[in-house]
Amino acid sequence: MKSVIRNFIFVLRRFKTATFLNILGLSVAFASFMIIMMQVNFDSNFDKNIANSDCIYRVEQTHKDGSKQAIICRPLSDILFQSSPHILAGTITNFSTEKFFIKPITGNNSNLGFQEEMFSVTSTYTDVFHFDMAEGSDKALSEPGKILIPESIAHKIWGEEYAMNKQIKLEDNTIYTIGGVYKDFPKNSSLLNVIYYKIPDDENSKHWGNSNYNLFIRVDSPDAVNGLFETFTKYATNELNEDWKGVMLQFTQLPEVHYTTDVFYDRHPKSSRQTIAILFAIAFVIVIIAGVNFTNFSMALTPARIRSINTQKVLGATETELRITLLIEAVCTAMVAFVLSVLWLKLMQYSLIQELVNGDIAIIANLSLIALSALMALVIGIVSGIYPAYYMTSFPPALVLKGNFGLSGKGRRMRNILIGFQFIASLALIMSAGLMYMQNYFMQNSDLGYDKEELIVVGANSKVKEKWGLLKTELKSHPEIKDVTKSMVLLSSSEQYMGWGMKYKENSITFQCLPVDYSFLDVMEIDVTEGRNFKESDASRSHPCFIFNEKAKKEYNMELNTMIDSMEIIGFVQDIKFATLRTEVVPMAFYLITDKNNGMVNQIYIKTSKEANPYVAIETVKKSLNSIDPDFPYNIRFFDDVLNKTYQKEKKLSMLITTFSLIAILISIVGVFGLVIFESEYRRKEISIRKVMGSSINEILLLFNKTYIKILAVCFILATPISYYIINRWLENFAYRTPMHWWIFLASGIIISLIVIVTVSWQSWKTANMNPVDSLKNE
Repeated sequence: MKSVIRNFIFVLRRFKTATFLNILGLSVAFASFMIIMMQVNFDSNFDKNIANSDCIYRVEQTHKDGSKQAIICRPLSDILFQSSPHILAGTITNFSTEKFFIKPITGNNSNLGFQEEMFSVTSTYTDVFHFDMAEGSDKALSEPGKILIPESIAHKIWGEEYAMNKQIKLEDNTIYTIGGVYKDFPKNSSLLNVIYYKIPDDENSKHWGNSNYNLFIRVDSPDAVNGLFETFTKYATNELNEDWKGVMLQFTQLPEVHYTTDVFYDRHPKSSRQTIAILFAIAFVIVIIAGVNFTNFSMALTPARIRSINTQKVLGATETELRITLLIEAVCTAMVAFVLSVLWLKLMQYSLIQELVNGDIAIIANLSLIALSALMALVIGIVSGIYPAYYMTSFPPALVLKGNFGLSGKGRRMRNILIGFQFIASLALIMSAGLMYMQNYFMQNSDLGYDKEELIVVGANSKVKEKWGLLKTELKSHPEIKDVTKSMVLLSSSEQYMGWGMKYKENSITFQCLPVDYSFLDVMEIDVTEGRNFKESDASRSHPCFIFNEKAKKEYNMELNTMIDSMEIIGFVQDIKFATLRTEVVPMAFYLITDKNNGMVNQIYIKTSKEANPYVAIETVKKSLNSIDPDFPYNIRFFDDVLNKTYQKEKKLSMLITTFSLIAILISIVGVFGLVIFESEYRRKEISIRKVMGSSINEILLLFNKTYIKILAVCFILATPISYYIINRWLENFAYRTPMHWWIFLASGIIISLIVIVTVSWQSWKTANMNPVDSLKNE
């Protein structure tokens, strides 16, 4: 062990800069590996933390054209629950959560209001999904007026007080009693940390035309689901409504829902296996790059250490002893780098990296991953050190006396292959990061078919709905405000919206419905291509009216002034991107909010003048809203912020990949820098002779750069199709995508080339400017 320590200190003192950079690169690689694997674990284990997740299935309806939807009518669910003894429990949930303004009646903070999300489910929800209770019982939903609340919300409202049996009141004066407090679900779970309340027993229990519910079942074993549809079909033959006879059902295991992207009306959090595979590959590529650097560094040390090694041979050391010693050195170096990586990991908890990773990156929460990384560091040390250890001890003294093995053809060829791998990985990563950035830019800046500029949005509560006319007049009286309108939803902020199924010309049609005010299309500058726009007088009609998009017109052969039930089609608009760019435009209708159904209003759109200071406009809106209801916590936002949040997941992924691509490039450059240091060290005599013979500094720099430029050119050719394939697969997650611009590949190659050339030229310039006499004297 003494000889190991002595040799390690010798290397550290003799080659301070290169050794420091090598350990630094290896430690950053280990830290990067752990961070990326935390994100991979987050997505790959999504919903697997739910008890019996392999026996829980979401039930989906499959249409004749092959399309699927995640919403089903309630009568069908009741029949399914009774169709098979293998179904241990079943539940339905509403399509989405709703935000309510609540006030605690009892306990501290009873004078404060809170805006919280609430989710309506059947009382059997906790029979399907396990709730870990902190207070009360998970059966509370079966009791009238009882709700379940997460610990996070309970602590927010009542602090450390016991929340059980306390009461809250909604805006409409509905009072609920806390029947149970459950421990918050982890982030990588589709179960929501919201307030759960019960769907009324008779709500749409006989309405076959109201498909607005998600349906989940828990079976006794995963194999039981195989014959479930056939059993249901036999059982339900005489029970189904005429319109539902022949229905096809699909059962998707709960963890698989996270990756399912071809189902309409699916609001579960999504990821893709392509994304996980990309991140997984990046994690290992970074570690392999660092391992290659480690090997290159050890190989480059061969000329400097081979005399010492052969001296030890002469003094009686065997090749096996020397190889074991060198291997232990490599392992020690790797473990030092690992310990340093844990320090980097700790520091990253307080950096922007934390915001890019969905999972918890705290050390205490990832002990198993850190232990695995320690084992990997040990393996990297062995694998990266075994080949150099073998080489350094395999040459007889006669060869050593001849000089530099480090610059022999065989040695150079090995190092060039290893550095070539690093270049391919770095080029592929930077190309992929550039293309991801372009997709994110495309999503946030593409033409949506309406004017999204100078737009402020805010949620509407009951008092705002009651005093809408007063608020509208008040806002429009300010010079900063150009116009005001209202709607049920925020455009382009969701994959799907409310779906309606109706009869048109004796045919069944389905479309997404967006209830809006009569002024909505004017404010959003959406052109009516045929027919007419909504008018103020339409709001007082006994029967509402529709304006459909062109997609619906073509798909269902729609005509102006025809009726759907008792509602008239008065116009058509272009195919605006009303949903996110992840989904294709489907049949959609703007449905006029009338005086009778004003309760549909959830969002207010405020158009500001182009000259207005946006922050002054925000304050104007805030004052007007506070004059109506000063206690309500209004969420006033710029519409651009809404769109940015919609694509936050893609943006975070792009930034994550870009960050670690830059780290991979940095590690590769460190490897190049180390090789150039040693190459220039052992070519000092050659450089001195060239200078004496009249070579210029530029010619010497070209000599050093020539090899790396050739390697880069070959690596660019190999990396381009790899990057193209990876991003082409990733773009399959989007219905609308940016072209794969050729200049991104070229720009990536130029960036990497410039970095390498600058690195090589800087170190070579220092060597080339040394006094030739001193170099030749030393030789």
